[in-house]
Amino acid sequence: MSEKTVELIVGLFIVAGIAAVLFLGFKVSGLTTYTAGNSYQVTAEFENIGNLKRRAPVTVAGVKIGQVTGIHLDKNNYKAVVTVKINETEDNIPADSSLSIVTAGLLGANFISLTPGFEDDYLKDGDEIMETHPALQLETMIGQLLFNMNKEGERS
Repeated sequence: MSEKTVELIVGLFIVAGIAAVLFLGFKVSGLTTYTAGNSYQVTAEFENIGNLKRRAPVTVAGVKIGQVTGIHLDKNNYKAVVTVKINETEDNIPADSSLSIVTAGLLGANFISLTPGFEDDYLKDGDEIMETHPALQLETMIGQLLFNMNKEGERS
């Protein structure tokens, strides 16, 4: 093989390697848009969303069925309003379902877990999920534990 052919093959290999690293980087980071095809949006109000971010996954039993598309503060009741987009193929989710903000592992990112209800009516575009469970904040729980331990130490 000539020297130019070898250089061309090595160059193409490097370009393919860089493209693969970029592709994997976007997939892992979650910066790509949710491409589930057609979808419908529902909203829910939370007392506390913790560190929930846009593009966080929405799951049922660990299976991703959608993602968070918007978060804003309701200025009337000071609750966080979260808008989620659910894949249109998941059109049989009962209307009395609940949403919980949970953490992936001890220090992982927050995501939304949907727990199906039992109604015969199903969620549709524009509905609001009424039952929500806020994020548990590890820092607050540790602070309360230390405060209670300190109180018990003062009593003895």
